[in-house]
Amino acid sequence: MEYGFSILMAAFSVALLIYAGLMALFKNYRMIPLRARVSFKPKNEKKYMIQLAKVIALTTISPALSALLGLWNPFVGLIVLILAAIFFISLGTKVMKNVK
Repeated sequence: MEYGFSILMAAFSVALLIYAGLMALFKNYRMIPLRARVSFKPKNEKKYMIQLAKVIALTTISPALSALLGLWNPFVGLIVLILAAIFFISLGTKVMKNVK
């Protein structure tokens, strides 16, 4: 299984992208797991769900990029996964600052 890392990361990326798409489509606050919903109640749930879907879709770039680079070298793919995840999550916090 030479490309196992790349296949796993690509599948994870697709699953997250589908979840983000469903969140943006339905805008249902109950799609967030209960333990995360209990800690925060937004004023505008629909706007919050749209922004959260954008952040999840943005974060999906990290495993997709690591899947592509993992075809060349899985170790490089792992390093890119970690660094890109840190970058995109920090970028996502800036996107979510305006939503309350």
